[in-house]
Amino acid sequence: AVGAAMAEGEGLVSVDYEVSGKVQGVFFRKYTQGEAKRLGLVGWVQNTSRGTVQGQIQGPAAQVRELQEWLRKIGSPQSRISRAEFSNEKKITALEHKDFQILK
Repeated sequence: AVGAAMAEGEGLVSVDYEVSGKVQGVFFRKYTQGEAKRLGLVGWVQNTSRGTVQGQIQGPAAQVRELQEWLRKIGSPQSRISRAEFSNEKKITALEHKDFQILK
């Protein structure tokens, strides 16, 4: 199974995410942007009126997985993540964003 995952990790993927918990007012967006840029990913992040943070990640599957783990377990230093949900995962042929932006 590991070999199959590695081979599949070459393509580009897009996935939407929403993170719940204490994730607003703790520089969560800034840290997410920094982590995404470190991994070479594109997409966006924004606060929602529900008190969550949501966005989209695009890039090589292996790096997207890394950011998903980061969103699930780490986040910004003062954040308290209760849940990270991922949806609409799909393979893409080209990136749809130029960089990783913080949306207001």
